[in-house]
Amino acid sequence: MARAPLTVRRLLGLDRSGGLPLAARRGEPLRPWTVPNVVSYVRLALIPVFLILGLQSGDGRAPAAAILYGFIGASDYLDGLLARLTGQYSRLGALLDPVADRLLVLAGAIVAWNFELLPRWALAALAARELFMLGLTEFALRRGLDLDIKMIGRWAVWPTMFSIFLAMLSPTPIADALLLLGLALSVSATLLYVRDGVRANRA
Repeated sequence: MARAPLTVRRLLGLDRSGGLPLAARRGEPLRPWTVPNVVSYVRLALIPVFLILGLQSGDGRAPAAAILYGFIGASDYLDGLLARLTGQYSRLGALLDPVADRLLVLAGAIVAWNFELLPRWALAALAARELFMLGLTEFALRRGLDLDIKMIGRWAVWPTMFSIFLAMLSPTPIADALLLLGLALSVSATLLYVRDGVRANRA
């Protein structure tokens, strides 16, 4: 199958029409050693480092931990960009990317909860959502289903991560507002994923 033309919108990840690329779909080889996957491995390896820096900071206001968190979060865009530029899509990459994002959000929520940098009820709801999505993804995989990425879910990542980033730098109501926005978008995306999962399972 020929690759779709690499328009500016596709390169930036704004045009995701056509669903997952063929090489990233169920049943395709994992292809672990691609450039985008190496970026994902680095992201995953840095998450424990962030946790150590954040939890050992004393009060949670840790510029080094915040900068590392921001770097790991921003590199989420890098692996997708590299996949689109090189055409090195893979099944493993499609599985790793959302897992790395959810683990990073959970790690940030742990640090923010520990030092009460953000409203704990919102952090608890966010963590519950991410754990639920990990379980839903595993459920879908066991049944041979692919859940199409929802753009609203992609959008939810940015205010959520930026909220945690800001909270680790300085107390500000902007961080609280961004967390609530990210949580609202995340819950909306979750409802769409559940709907799609139920429909696919019935089919």
